[in-house]
Amino acid sequence: MTLRLTTAGESHGPALVAILTGLPAGLELDRGAIDADLARRQQGYGRSPRQQIEQDRVEVLAGLRHGRTLGTPLALLVRNADHKNWTWGMSPWPPEGEPAGKGKEPVTLPRPGHADLAGVMKYGLDDVRNALERASARHTAAIVAAGGVAKALLGEIGVTVSSGVVGDDLEERVDAARAERDTVGGVVEVRATGVPPGLGSYATKEERLDARLAATLMGTQAVKGVEIGDGFALAGARPTTRSSATSAATTGRRIARAASRAGSHTGRRSSSAPR
Repeated sequence: MTLRLTTAGESHGPALVAILTGLPAGLELDRGAIDADLARRQQGYGRSPRQQIEQDRVEVLAGLRHGRTLGTPLALLVRNADHKNWTWGMSPWPPEGEPAGKGKEPVTLPRPGHADLAGVMKYGLDDVRNALERASARHTAAIVAAGGVAKALLGEIGVTVSSGVVGDDLEERVDAARAERDTVGGVVEVRATGVPPGLGSYATKEERLDARLAATLMGTQAVKGVEIGDGFALAGARPTTRSSATSAATTGRRIARAASRAGSHTGRRSSSAPR
């Protein structure tokens, strides 16, 4: 089973869209659980005022009937409440009437550290907004909605996923940076439990589980590094200290590991080691 996700939408356009294919028929979805994930996305400390405008709720346009998937492409929609202030500036069709609201003036100054300049150069744009609207992190709302569906599917086989910010001084660092009109970065840890061994393959790079996970995470706005297991620290460690010791039980054929510094990955596949 292979899930494929396609998203569309702009930050201040009418809505964000996600189309998820490869789902089995009969999977039960909980709208409240998906909405809770969308709400959690907006709860980060120090978020922009935009998070106070949006109250994200998932809508389903296709692929679901009475709360169960049909086995056909699942189409999800998350509306942009702020679009009401951009109806002229972000109208999909040539707008009618006099320019009004936000976005009526072209953006000509690319912001440093954003996709603005690269987007303008790549696509030959004369308005930076045509690049920044799609490159915006607002796009992650559609990914979170689709992720809620994937979590429901994983739950059917006993896999749970949790995440959190690493460190306990983030709020202080955010406050200090805000006072200086600056921003800070951070580290997020994601853990999956109950993952069966053998997912992925070393046969081709497209099938390598760690490569696929890293590519997905690196595709998230502002992510600059992905560490699996002890990751970057292993570059300075000797093989005798970084390998995951394996022991076999004296009776039966059960194989166990005490721990895995490789993030429960061996040979580009999932292992049963705790992490």
